[in-house]
Amino acid sequence: MLRFLPAPVLGTLMALLLIVNTLFWMVPVYITTLIKLVSPKGRPRDTVSRWVAWGAQNWAAVNIWLSDHLMVTQWDVRGVEKLSRNGQYLVCSNHQSWNDIFVLMKSFNGHAPFFKFFIKQELIWVPVLGLAWWGLDYPFMKRYSAAKLERHPELRGKDLETTRKACEHYRNVPVTILNFLEGTRFTRVKHDRQQSPYRFLLKPKAGGMALSLSALGEKINSLLDVTIVYPEGAKGFWDFLAGRVRRVVVEVRSLTIPHELYTGSYEDDDAFRKRFQDWIAQLWAEKDRRIGQLLAEAGTA
Repeated sequence: MLRFLPAPVLGTLMALLLIVNTLFWMVPVYITTLIKLVSPKGRPRDTVSRWVAWGAQNWAAVNIWLSDHLMVTQWDVRGVEKLSRNGQYLVCSNHQSWNDIFVLMKSFNGHAPFFKFFIKQELIWVPVLGLAWWGLDYPFMKRYSAAKLERHPELRGKDLETTRKACEHYRNVPVTILNFLEGTRFTRVKHDRQQSPYRFLLKPKAGGMALSLSALGEKINSLLDVTIVYPEGAKGFWDFLAGRVRRVVVEVRSLTIPHELYTGSYEDDDAFRKRFQDWIAQLWAEKDRRIGQLLAEAGTA
């Protein structure tokens, strides 16, 4: 570990190493993505998708190696021992910081398939990463303003349709689908503005998860309920790279999804939607209590 380095020097070094690692692994990811472009749908394309995921998994593994050997963060990760790299998992997690992505990468590295998450359509134009996200079958979501939806009601539900189509690609390949149910990072201002009934969480949004379950079917192994706690408080990514995030606690619960939650229509069945939302609300209430317990254990509640 490089504890002796001043925070700005450590942060700069880590940022440069992560950039170099990203550029290095973009080569195999890009090559396999181009092969994927010309591969026929079905088993051949599924095979190439595994190659693309292999490159991303190795990119993540090197990132984790760098953090383990150069940084001072203490990791307390619980509940990942029985997961499989060949499994199919749906993940829900609380969301406090951009660091959460790295935290999840660290937690699932070597235990589960490389995760995918829904991202804004505009991000497909991000240099280097945009094409890689496409090759990894990340679903690109286009958001419409309330004013535009009012002028063009035919656009309603397009995001949900994208969710369904994306998840259908995952039926025959190992996958970890990440969903931040809050839809945005937690801040006290957002919490107060929406009058959240939870102490440490924003209100959850259930629609995306409901459609993911509908598209994947009961073949999915389980729901991984992830709780991320920063005992000293959530900080930015620069603070993380600079060694100012001293400890992270991650708790993963593997839950069996009730059969009845696969069988209804979230969009068209009001009773089913209410049952699904109630189930998510219960899950979120349990998570809120658990965050309080973990903070109390760390002496920071």
